[in-house]
Amino acid sequence: MMALMAAAATVATAQNEVKEAKKLMDKGQYAEALKIVEPAKNAASAEEKAAAWNMVNEIYFKQFSDIQAVMLENQVKKTNQPYDTLGMNHAIVSALEAALKCDEFDNQPNEKGKVKPKFRQANAQRYMQARLNAINAGQFDYNKKDFTGAFKDFAAYVESCNAPLFTGIDLKEQYYHEIAYFASLSAYQTKDWPNVVKYAKIAAENPEKAKDATEILVFAKKETIKTHADTLEYVQMLKEANSKFPEDSRYSAWIGDYYLQSASVDELKAWAEEEIQKNPENKFAYTYKGEALRLAQKWDEAVECYKKAAEIDPTYVAASYQAGVCLNSKAIELKDKLADKKTGMLTKENVAKVKEILTEAKDYLEKVREADPDRLQVNWAYALYQVYYSLGDEKAKELEAIVGGN
Repeated sequence: MMALMAAAATVATAQNEVKEAKKLMDKGQYAEALKIVEPAKNAASAEEKAAAWNMVNEIYFKQFSDIQAVMLENQVKKTNQPYDTLGMNHAIVSALEAALKCDEFDNQPNEKGKVKPKFRQANAQRYMQARLNAINAGQFDYNKKDFTGAFKDFAAYVESCNAPLFTGIDLKEQYYHEIAYFASLSAYQTKDWPNVVKYAKIAAENPEKAKDATEILVFAKKETIKTHADTLEYVQMLKEANSKFPEDSRYSAWIGDYYLQSASVDELKAWAEEEIQKNPENKFAYTYKGEALRLAQKWDEAVECYKKAAEIDPTYVAASYQAGVCLNSKAIELKDKLADKKTGMLTKENVAKVKEILTEAKDYLEKVREADPDRLQVNWAYALYQVYYSLGDEKAKELEAIVGGN
């Protein structure tokens, strides 16, 4: 008997809190109304929890509607009444979240085991269109660089698209994948990696957003690498992305970087050759094959690869730079090979052979200097200085200050 009385008292209290909250809401006292109804959200029964959450939904939605009315009046009447954009945005997102929470409890079985929702129909009708305002809220917060707020806004919209609240209703979600992408992008800004992945995967379901979403997934994986297994998974993601989007040459470059940094020369060469077979116009594949050959000190073969990369893209100064560096290395190696074992001197004929190679190296490096005078893409100064010095060219002096400063 005492237990029943206690339960009844709890229900009565929850009902009173909802009633009092409504009175305050009607007076426009939203903060006070939310405070009054707060305990009712933890009522014993699902029915009372649903009623409490529905009241929260009502409070926030009325607050949103009141502020929006001022904004619309300004637009119609060309007036300039002040209104709280941030408050309006927060209210609609909070209202939508409360409506979804209400629906969760509203569709739980009652004490007789039956499901009799009271609020679903009204809330579904309300938020079919109203929830689009969560997108506006997200855009506002994102532009203000409030990425935590933007993520909450965008995620609220995305989650609503598949919410049981709208069961049986064709929402025709044309913004679903686009907003999922922005939810992921917002989460990326705050390093919320689980949500970056969750929403990027949703965005990637749409072919039109797949490329952008894949980029975020790759970046997120790179940021969260902790183990060797993570690294291998990252490389596999790069390979899959490279296969899906071969026109985006960055993936080739990143794969090449991985093999280069891991000192897997044979793997680097094999991968580069495979990429060249797939796409003979892949400048990065030729560059990384050249890198593998350079590391193996196969100078002529390496130079040919760099030349091919530069032919594909004449603005790709890194390839021309590496060709010049390889030719310089070839000249040094040849000089050591041809030098007299006792005196270290070269015959005139052998000097000419070495100078011929150095001159070719100079031509490449001077082209790089001309294309990238401020060394923004490659730092060509020391390599060109070495070539000038070896040739006895007076231009070496003008580079001494640059080389010394670096």
